Parts: sequence; structure tokens; C-alpha cells
Amino acid sequence: MNFNSQNVSSKRKSKNFNNPERFIEGWYWAIPSHHLRVGEVKAITLLGRELVIFRGKDKKAITFDAYCPHLGAHLAEGKVEGNELRCFFHHWKFDREGFCVEIPCLDEPLPIKLNAWHTAEKYGMIWVWTGEIPLQPLPFIPELEHKECDVAMVCHFVAKCHPNVVIINAIDTQHFNTVHKLPLGIVFEKEELNQNAITFSNTTRGNENSWLIKLIRPFYKNAITYSICYWYGSTNIVTMGPDFLHFYIMFTLRLLDGGKAEGRTILMMQKRKGIFGKLYNRFMLWLVNILGRDFFNDDSKIFETIKFDLKTPLKIDQPIMQFVNHLERQTALCWGTWQPARSLRDAEMRDNRDKWRDDFND
Repeated sequence: MNFNSQNVSSKRKSKNFNNPERFIEGWYWAIPSHHLRVGEVKAITLLGRELVIFRGKDKKAITFDAYCPHLGAHLAEGKVEGNELRCFFHHWKFDREGFCVEIPCLDEPLPIKLNAWHTAEKYGMIWVWTGEIPLQPLPFIPELEHKECDVAMVCHFVAKCHPNVVIINAIDTQHFNTVHKLPLGIVFEKEELNQNAITFSNTTRGNENSWLIKLIRPFYKNAITYSICYWYGSTNIVTMGPDFLHFYIMFTLRLLDGGKAEGRTILMMQKRKGIFGKLYNRFMLWLVNILGRDFFNDDSKIFETIKFDLKTPLKIDQPIMQFVNHLERQTALCWGTWQPARSLRDAEMRDNRDKWRDDFND
């Protein structure tokens, strides 16, 4: 092995990667947009935290902590009024920022505020930022950052392993040859876009002696694009195809209790004008779905039984090690509480120290 200094050692225990008690602060999918109508409120559980999400009169989605601060009634039993939410139990009402604006038995509301979480919509999904202030944008593909897309939501799945383990499959070049029998020689070049995003781009043309490449070469001489952009260690977007026709597949996952993963697969193409452009995109998205389903089915059986432990990394595993290293430097939160992992650990140490002091004084 000849890893450079930017690669983590496989012998050093990961803090964030494949940790069932942590996730990276960032944007995570909540529910598909079409599952929430105007005036509707729903209960959701996201990364162990109970939330309510509703769509106001202005058609924007709003997300709160689930329970009323008065007596703990679940706000999903409540009613949407304009862009505000009224609790079913004692009719306390909260505005879109979470401030209490009305208590029927009082002339003036109390200075109480619910936790309101930043919410956005893109790719047909509602997303929630798990920290106080969004520090980075919603996941995007660099070459489509400012362009409109046609999207197709094609798959909802649960895997019996951590989201990190599922999404590194896209940069595990060994399995393309062993599992999928593809004659590819892939070498990745990495680029960190920001603290929470990293890309891996293929820099080779593949095995020129394979029958597949020989079949393509008379019609297309350049290298086929294959690149992956990762966001928050939980969402990856694969770009592939010849220069004149790129396809985009998003795998966006979130951590479930017990270290499992729940994910959505979304197909994307740059929007084309006119009825024929729309029909063309619809057909191509359908075709990519058919081809991609076979790939995912082959891999899914691995995710049912794997106990990931990279004990003996090879040079060919370098992209995986680079991904882990990138993930370890991101801000981690604790599953269920959404508190910063380091702060929670420090609090536990303080509690233990106080307990020791009390026991000593007794």
C-alpha cells in the first residue's frame, strides 16, 4: 500500500464512518413532496427525532419538533391555519418560525418557541437541515447546479447496514469486475468541493480490448464519463454517459435505529424544451431505471448480510479511504438528540465528574 498522508489508516477507529450513533450535520430527505398537500400536517421520524411537517397556505413546507410545549400533545393531531399550526389539545397556535402567537385562555401568548427546522424542496423531495443554520446548500450535481431537471423517483429501500456502507459502493471499483462482470479499469481523481462535498471522477478510458468497448468505439471515441459527488456522507449523485448525453442517479439515505439505512433513488436529466424533449427525457429515465435496477439488485443482497470492516485495504481501495477521511472531518451529530457529538460526550464527562465529586463528598 502506498497511501498518501491524506488517507486514513485502516487501523484507526473511525469516529463518524459506519457509526450507528452518529450522522453528519446536513440536509436529509424527509418525505416526497407529493405526500404533503396544502393544509396537511404529518408526523415523521427523522434520524431518531420526532417531527411534524406541514404545508401552509403559501405552499411552503414547515418542520417543527413534534410535541406541544404545554402538555406534550402531538402536533400532528393539530390543524393548519393559513401558514400557522394550532395544537388540537388546548388550541395553542404557532407561526411558521415556531413562536407561540395565541393561547385561547390568555389575553397575550407566552414567550414560547418551538424548535423550527430549516426546510426546503428539490428533486421532488422535502429536505430538513439538522443543525441551527444551513452552512451548505442542498445536494447538487456540479454541472447542473443552476439548471432545471426532470426527475423520476424510482425506488424506496431499506438496507441492513449503515448508509455510509451503501453509498461507497459507487467507488468500490473492484466489485464492478467481480459482481457485475464489467471490463472496466477505473481510476478516480478526487476533488473536495467544500467541507461537506467531495467528488470522484474517472480518468481512464476503460479496457480497450473488451468486447463492450470495441462495440462502442466506432460510434464514440472519447472516454465515457463516470463520476460521483458525495454530500454529508449520506447522499451521492452518479453522473455517467458520453459527453452528449449524461444521466444522473441520486442515492439519498438516512440512518435508522440499529445502524440500518433507509434510502430513495432519484433519476435526473437536464430539462429539455417542448413536448418532444419531455417525451425523450421520460423515455431515457425509464431506460436508465431498467438498467440501474439490475445493478442495484445484484448489490442489495450484500447489504443484507455485510458487517463492514476494512481490515486489509489495497491500493485499489484508495477512493474509499479518501471518502472516510473526508467524512471524519465533518461535524457529527448524535442520532436521536441531534446534539453535536463532541458536546454530548463532554456533557457525559461532566456528569461523571460531578457524580464522582458527590460520591467523594458523601
